[in-house]
Amino acid sequence: MRLFAIFGDPVAHSRSPLMHNHVFRSLDYDACYTRVHLKDGARLKETFYKLGLSGANVTVPHKEAAFEACDEIRGFAKKVGVVNTLIDEDGKLIGYNTDADGFMFAIEPFGEIKHVLIIGAGGTAKALASRFQEDGIDTTVLNRSENRLSYFKERSFQTHTWENMPEQAFDLIVNTTSAGLESDELPAPETLLRTLLQKCHFAADAIYGKVTPFLRLASELDLAYKDGSDMLLGQGVLANELFTQQNYSREAIKGPMQKTFEF
Repeated sequence: MRLFAIFGDPVAHSRSPLMHNHVFRSLDYDACYTRVHLKDGARLKETFYKLGLSGANVTVPHKEAAFEACDEIRGFAKKVGVVNTLIDEDGKLIGYNTDADGFMFAIEPFGEIKHVLIIGAGGTAKALASRFQEDGIDTTVLNRSENRLSYFKERSFQTHTWENMPEQAFDLIVNTTSAGLESDELPAPETLLRTLLQKCHFAADAIYGKVTPFLRLASELDLAYKDGSDMLLGQGVLANELFTQQNYSREAIKGPMQKTFEF
């Protein structure tokens, strides 16, 4: 039996074991998927091999640490410096990123998006900003502090902190921070968020399985919104395709994985 896991802090809330285990059972694939609560991202590679894993997903706050842990980076992850999927390949740790394509899958129902504001400057923000840039979408990044914005400035993104964010109109505002995951915290001051959301068409949160304070505020302002469930599904299908060594089509994986969102 092959063993897979998700690394994160926190990680108890993760639906990934349910999603991947249901796919494995449905496809009669001899594998099991579990959670690993990892406090120190520097121990990711050591822990991966100590547990005898064949692959893993990585969630906040370890996606950049996962990039550093890899022996080889492939595809989109190489461009953004962020890894959310790990595969053991003949003793080498290979890193991929399936977050960005998962998110693009999630926002398809919103139609054409030309201007996006990303709240946060972590691994998910880097992946999404780079993916938006590839598609020619004008992207602005908003973060509490200036010190984490250098990555985005170097790549010609518009950047602002809470103190200097102008009253600007966007098609879509995306929260990529963990604010609201385990508390009633907003990802930015309410006055600022309310002003921005009033000039916006859609809102999305990378957090899934709950209406976060950010999405509640969007709802109060009658905005169409999405939590991270569709993004989770999209990235999960792509990760499972890697876990099962591309022996199954994406449609074959998507069916049973999508079913778990009804459980």
